Amino acid sequence: MKILIVDDNHTNTLIIREILKKEKHKNMYSASSAKEMFERLGVANPGQDQESAPKSSDIDLILLDMMMPEMDGIEACRLIQQYDSLRDIPIIMVTAVGDSKKLAEALDAGAVDYVTKPINKVELMARIRLALRLKREKDWHKERDQRIQSELRLAALVQNAVLSAPIVDPLVQIDALYKPSFELAGDLYSWYPLGDGRYGVILLDIMGHGISSSLFCMFIASMLKETVYTYVEPEKVIQELNRRFNQLCIEDQLIQYYFTAIYLVVDTSSKKIDYVNAGHPPGLFFHEDGSVTKLNTVCPPVGLFDKIEAVTQTFFYEGDGHLVLYTDGLLETLPGNQEEQIQLLEDALHGNHEMDKPKMQTLFFDEGPAQEREDDKCLVWISLKERGDIA
Repeated sequence: MKILIVDDNHTNTLIIREILKKEKHKNMYSASSAKEMFERLGVANPGQDQESAPKSSDIDLILLDMMMPEMDGIEACRLIQQYDSLRDIPIIMVTAVGDSKKLAEALDAGAVDYVTKPINKVELMARIRLALRLKREKDWHKERDQRIQSELRLAALVQNAVLSAPIVDPLVQIDALYKPSFELAGDLYSWYPLGDGRYGVILLDIMGHGISSSLFCMFIASMLKETVYTYVEPEKVIQELNRRFNQLCIEDQLIQYYFTAIYLVVDTSSKKIDYVNAGHPPGLFFHEDGSVTKLNTVCPPVGLFDKIEAVTQTFFYEGDGHLVLYTDGLLETLPGNQEEQIQLLEDALHGNHEMDKPKMQTLFFDEGPAQEREDDKCLVWISLKERGDIA
């Protein structure tokens, strides 16, 4: 452990060093002013140049004199707190001042403790041991948090890798925009070519946020491809997902986990769309003549009940068109109640049948720094053509 002693009085510094030596502390450093202390910490212009601060410091504890010329200990302590890499260093104030207001000010400035002059050896060592123990615990928590964050970033990369790549075929284009609320998300989209001009497309939203939702999401992703290719038809796919999801037996479960989903089969040869909406916000199909078909709820969310009654809905289209699926996180970016939000969304999505990604990004996914995202946001866009002239 490295201890930095900051005092303009050389005698006080010698006394503290001797006490520490007798207690087997070897790594001790001295500074006669706040300026010299900052130089030792690697800060050239304290309080002025935040970007030049070191990424870390090897100092584990600072014994800081409260009364010093030019810059006193309270001001120096306050400046240290401005640097992310330094604020975790425990600071013990060394003072001859008995003013409780001054001591309270020092603690408010960031000091963790104080000792009074003349220095009492037993008191000093007790406070140093406490401060160093707190420093070790804080360092342990910081290392653990960094490790967790690293693992979360890796998990997010894995989760992102299971999302389907865009499809560009003569009669259909499928693409998506996606923005998780945290490192890990509970939204999932996938699509699969089924042959003969048919495509299975699914968008789902796990209840909740964070790690638990993402784990359920990855479980579904692991079985989704097999389920779609085995059962194909919307009602059978949803029923199988419900059966498999309910196989996850969670003991002492305080929260009922479930997910909303909309699964559809687009048949570009027959110009037909079959779908099941399991408690999900309604998909919107924009026909060539300007009319809109809403893919409304036809059954409860997946996972709420042991068995689920799902009936496939069907509609046909002529000419060019586009179908937009989305999660409720995207809907919540719009004002009003759900009916008003859907109408605003419908108005925004009218027009060109091909996806204008920059426009969608600006409308629904770009947020100012002060706005906190509370839910994952996802938008899936399916463009359909009468003839195979998609570039």
